[in-house]
Amino acid sequence: MNKHQKPVLTGQRFKTRKRDEKEKFEPTVFRDTLVQGLNEAGDDLEAVAKFLDSTGSRLDYRRYADTLFDILVAGSMLAPGGTRIDDGDKTKMTNHCVFSANEDHETIRNYAQVFNKLIRRYKYLEKAFEDEMKKLLLFLKAFSETEQTKLAMLSGILLGNGTLPATILTSLFTDSLVKEGIAASFAVKLFKAWMAEKDANSVTSSLRKANLDKRLLELFPVNRQSVDHFSKYFTDAGLKELSDFLRIQQSLGTRKELQKELQERLSQECPIKEVVLYVKEEMKRNDLPETAVIGLLWTCIMNAVEWNKKEELVAEQALKHLKQYAPLLAVFSSQGQSELILLQKVQEYCYDNIHFMKAFQKIVVLFYKADVLSEEAILKWYKEAHVAKGKSVFLDQMKKFVEWLQNAEEESESEGEEN
Repeated sequence: MNKHQKPVLTGQRFKTRKRDEKEKFEPTVFRDTLVQGLNEAGDDLEAVAKFLDSTGSRLDYRRYADTLFDILVAGSMLAPGGTRIDDGDKTKMTNHCVFSANEDHETIRNYAQVFNKLIRRYKYLEKAFEDEMKKLLLFLKAFSETEQTKLAMLSGILLGNGTLPATILTSLFTDSLVKEGIAASFAVKLFKAWMAEKDANSVTSSLRKANLDKRLLELFPVNRQSVDHFSKYFTDAGLKELSDFLRIQQSLGTRKELQKELQERLSQECPIKEVVLYVKEEMKRNDLPETAVIGLLWTCIMNAVEWNKKEELVAEQALKHLKQYAPLLAVFSSQGQSELILLQKVQEYCYDNIHFMKAFQKIVVLFYKADVLSEEAILKWYKEAHVAKGKSVFLDQMKKFVEWLQNAEEESESEGEEN
């Protein structure tokens, strides 16, 4: 009996579960659904937030995040550069968006709440929203002045409540925005809105964390990137706290650079005359006061040596080293305040470096003899201007010398009276 071969079905058969079938959306279908929902919700931002919340389960927010945010901000899908794709067809646009809102802080803050709620509900939109805001800032030239203002207010409010990171500001450093003055005027409006939400310390702290504290000058063209220009522009706009902050940051940056260069020159044992000339030029160029320089000099001088580990030898080594550099310190301690700062620096150094504890008085006497420190400064330090570090030890060390200074002062006064 022949066995007949059973017929074999060719081809493949796929099983499709109903739950795996997802409705496919194109950006235009996504746009139409979104615009219709926003138009139905109207000016009721509570209804807008509810619509966005519920629609997220039907529409693919992840895939069309840029379309979603374009419409919520500008009322239409945006082409590269910022022009409205549907400008000719009002049925594909909505007036219920940030750009059509009233230009006042309270209204824009209410719109900011819509974004907050949406991103809290759909956490995956957080990065997409950050990218969108960076993109919109690059497109500023395509927007009207009032639209720029509203976007600046929205950005400032969202920076204030933590929805956006300060890194979005890097878009403002784009050449075309800087050259046309758009970057600076936008930044002023943004910072005003931010400071209406948070205090100046919170704003400057965020700038530091984003490493933008030293880049603020880049909001202006190269020929205007000066602290003075920034200060005037921001102070005139009512943002004096920011201009003060920038001055301090620039000064700190300058001091770090100065310290680095000084350290290099001292390590190479450059002649003191050359060092004096260099420091004076830097002070003039960066508008640095003598009081800012004297502490740097002390630190650099003390860092230029490998100190002996034995306490009995370190004092001798320190006095020899400091005697060499006393003329340098003398040039930059011509004011009473500079002398006091130097004395406090010496006190702190001797306290922080235990081998120097017993050398404090010897260093002060050396500086007195070398005309680095005056009698008045030493007496003022002794009576009221010393710092807390090792106070009792150092005051005790200085007691006899101070008494000698006071007696010498009294003798010279009595001699003057006799004459």
